[in-house]
Formats: sequence, C-alpha cells, structure tokens
Amino acid sequence: MLAWGQANVLAPPKTNRLSNLKQLTHGGQNAEAYWSPNGKNLVFQSTRDKLSCDQIFTMKADGSEQKMVSTGKGRTTCGYFVGNRRIVYASTHDGGEGCPASPDRSKGYVWPVYSSYDIYLANRGGKILRKLTTGQGYDAEATVNQKTRRILYTSMASGDLELWSMDFDGTRKAQLTRGPGYDGGAVFSRDGRRIVWRAHHPRTPEGLERYRALLRDNLTSPMKMELFISRGDGSDVKQITSFGCASFAPTFTPDGRKILFSSNRHDCDGRKFELYMINLDGSGLEQVTDFGGFTSFPEFSKDGKKLVFSSDHQAKGRYEFNIFTADWK
Repeated sequence: MLAWGQANVLAPPKTNRLSNLKQLTHGGQNAEAYWSPNGKNLVFQSTRDKLSCDQIFTMKADGSEQKMVSTGKGRTTCGYFVGNRRIVYASTHDGGEGCPASPDRSKGYVWPVYSSYDIYLANRGGKILRKLTTGQGYDAEATVNQKTRRILYTSMASGDLELWSMDFDGTRKAQLTRGPGYDGGAVFSRDGRRIVWRAHHPRTPEGLERYRALLRDNLTSPMKMELFISRGDGSDVKQITSFGCASFAPTFTPDGRKILFSSNRHDCDGRKFELYMINLDGSGLEQVTDFGGFTSFPEFSKDGKKLVFSSDHQAKGRYEFNIFTADWK
C-alpha cells in the first residue's frame, strides 16, 4: 500500500479533458482540496487514521508533506488559501472539543449545518490568527477571491442560509442573497465580477415547511440543488441549471466563460456524481468525467493547466475518497 504523501499515476477513465491523472492521497475520506495561488500547495479536509471527523490538512502539489493544520478539536470544513501563507476554514471547536453528533438519517439523506461552526483565519502552520465570525448560528463554506480580497461564505446571520462576503480580517460583512432556502458552496470568478453557487429554494408550501423544519434541527437536504450565478455583489441573479437533481461544487474556468461542477443529473436519486461543464447562460452542457462513482469539488490551478478534485475512483473501501490532480486539456 502507498503511504500518505506518495502520488501514483493512473490511467484515467475515458475523457477528452483530463490527462496525466495522479492520486495524491490513499485511504480515509479526503475532499475539498483547493490550490494556493502560487500552485505549490493544496489545502483539504480529511478524516483519516484515528480522527473521528474532518480536520484541515495541507500538502505539496505532488501529494508530499501532508500535515494537519487545524486544532484537532471539533469538526472542520472548507479550508481555503488566503494568499500563499494563510488559510481560512470553518470549525466547531469553540462549541466543544469532540466531534458534533452526526445527522439523524431517519430524516433522509441530510447535511448538518452545525450552529457551532465559525470561520477562522490561520497561518500555514495552523496558528489561529483571528476568529472572523462570532454570531450565533452556522458560518462556513468560505472561499476566497485573491484579487478583491473578499471572502465568500454561507451564514445563518439573517435567520436563513444566505451568502455573505467579508474582508480578509472579518470586517465589512455584506449579505448577498435573500429569500427562503439554502444558498451555499459559492465561489467568485477570478476577476471578482461574478459568483456562482448551489441553492435549494422550495417552491411549494410543503417544501418550504420541510426545509424550515430541517433547519430548526440544524439540517438541510442536498438532493435537489441547482446552480445560480450573479454579479459579485449578489445582484442580477440567474438560474443556470434546471435538472431537478443535485448539482453543486461549481467553479469558474480560468477565463470566466464556463462553469465546471458536480452533478448526479444522470441518476437524480443516486449518489454517483460526475463533473460537467456548462456555459454561463446554461447552454452547452458537456460531461467531463466518467468515473462511475462520486467525483466532485473541482478547482483549476492559477495557470489553468491543472485540475484538482475528489473522487472514489479506484477506492479500496466504500467510504474512501481521495484527492486527484490531472492536466486540463
């Protein structure tokens, strides 16, 4: 078995977009890997070894020097580089040192939105420099625009799961979306002029009541989500997809003209997700991967030559997910 930090080159499933596929992690649950601006490092979340829930790790772009940089307490999610020397991530550690309880699956396939999540700024070594959110309720899913120096995130500050933005030091917080329903997983285009995100906006009284009932239990259901796009300030909102499935983890192509995302549109009730690409107006849908399992959380390197993503491709166990990179064609 390969040790942590050893990359191996694999033959990718049939695709016209990816080549030189490399697996950077081996075993455990590894997801949401994102590039440093200089392309030399990745930050990601992982449950591995003796960990009971996700913590934040960094590694070199070749998979070497993997190390935990979060506190090891609570549960963490959504690490992202702020420049090359700092990171932001969400953690529940101020609400308790142990992992918070897993969601009640009797309510269906649901995601937890822990009220103890807050967003922290830390240095590369893991030292927390500042707590960026302090309000009651969920604050997580932070991503960063290096050009505008703004952080995009999801918050319950308004009483609903909405998109917000703030400066790198946590100041100048601004609410970007409004209206009942979940808005999250948002990213800026590289120039900061647009944002794209996943959303679930119930259209019926029954759907809205289920959404609110789950939210009262700090839960949300991810199986019916569409992609939306707007200007960087949240204005001029337009819906991109209408699949009636789960589409999420969108990211702009480096030129800002297309969106790469993960979806189960080929099997709306299933948990097999592939990567797709689409124009900003919802036209020109193209399937990018054909792994036959779960593939998600793509992000392009700054130079646009590499793609990083998470997948269960060639996993040795049912709940194993690993980080991969590939050359983008």
